[in-house]
Amino acid sequence: MSSNPVAETVASLMPRARAELAELVAFQSVADFGQYPKSESEGAANWIADALRAEGFTDVALLDTPDGTQSVYGYLPGPEGAKTVLLYAHYDVQPPLDEAGWTSPPFELTERDGRWYGRGAADCKGGLIMHLLALRALKADGGVPVNVKVIAEGSEEQGTGGLERYAEEHPELLAADTIVIGDAGNFRVGLPTVTSTLRGMTLVRVQVDTLEGNLHSGQFGGAAPDALAALIRVLDSLRAEDGSTTVEGLAGESVWDGLAYEEEQFRKDAKVLDGVELIGSGTVADRIWARPAVTVLGIDCPPVVGATPSVQAGARALISLRVPPGVDAGEAAKLLRAHLEARTPWGARVRTEQIGQGQAFRADTRSPAYRAMADAMAVAYPGQDMQYAGQGGSIPLCNTLAALYPRAEILLIGLSEPEAQIHAVNESVSPEELERLSIAEALFLRNYATD
Repeated sequence: MSSNPVAETVASLMPRARAELAELVAFQSVADFGQYPKSESEGAANWIADALRAEGFTDVALLDTPDGTQSVYGYLPGPEGAKTVLLYAHYDVQPPLDEAGWTSPPFELTERDGRWYGRGAADCKGGLIMHLLALRALKADGGVPVNVKVIAEGSEEQGTGGLERYAEEHPELLAADTIVIGDAGNFRVGLPTVTSTLRGMTLVRVQVDTLEGNLHSGQFGGAAPDALAALIRVLDSLRAEDGSTTVEGLAGESVWDGLAYEEEQFRKDAKVLDGVELIGSGTVADRIWARPAVTVLGIDCPPVVGATPSVQAGARALISLRVPPGVDAGEAAKLLRAHLEARTPWGARVRTEQIGQGQAFRADTRSPAYRAMADAMAVAYPGQDMQYAGQGGSIPLCNTLAALYPRAEILLIGLSEPEAQIHAVNESVSPEELERLSIAEALFLRNYATD
């Protein structure tokens, strides 16, 4: 990688990149202000705004979005008549979950075994550092050849749609010829990958009630309808015997025709315990990229510690349903709610509520931007051809941008390869991937400017 000036510059900037990522990771920027202070998110937003100003960005602004969070915007003008590229990342992060499970403090960037550990290191504060590295390398080697817009979202992990709604209300703000979403990841470390599809998602809350109040299980159990037992029955109805998702009316037999995902590799990536079977049917890629998948995210019920011998009067759950491209998330939500209501046993009262939604996404991989990225990846990853993979997760902003700017090309790259363990304890980023992808992004911007 040291055979070209861009690569040499990025390599020289890596110590600075580590120091900056450490500063960003230190902000506990979880956009759930019931759990974490809003000041932590505001601090991260201001850090990003200052970094953009230092790089010569004009029109830097903290955007107050409708969900009560802030997104950071900046514009870097390029040569007269140049194309415009929007670079996206998000600075909000998932909660650290079980802090005791972290080998090092979650909000303190720590180097270990050749990786940098910390919440948001890969998802997606590292994505912002990647953008900065790419731009700095170009500035040091003749200048940035395109107009650049940067948008750093403040609530992506919460799925509350603040930036989507803001963009819809200000459609001119994020207009671009090409959009690079820095919130995906290579299929594995060292294999250059663009994500060509994303599953959509709907979130549904279900409440089951059976009694006016809890009852003594010895006195009433056996005849009194248990709301928690009813909820368990309902949730179990969402899966077939092999674990496949079974929502009445929702197709689940699509196949993936791109990059294969070997079962043994998936077991290793997912850290499946020995002897435990994978769920579902078809190939692994079919199951995680091309088919719907339901997950029970949480259940409100008494914890084991402190539980009393009671028949439960009410219980509720939060359910996530991922849907593949070609399936409308709103229609999937209707089918899920109808299924839950129809499968509730014993005449129990049931209420369902949709509380979040994001549509699936499919990119046009035949576009000039993809050719420019393939050429850039070939330099950053010598001897490796760029691969196309799906991603089971959702980035709702992709569909908002695709709808607002139907002529724009959208590419998804990033640092969230399987070893990064995003959303889990001990999230980390590979500094080698950060370096390579920063080189690739810089070369892409140069290639795209002259395509």
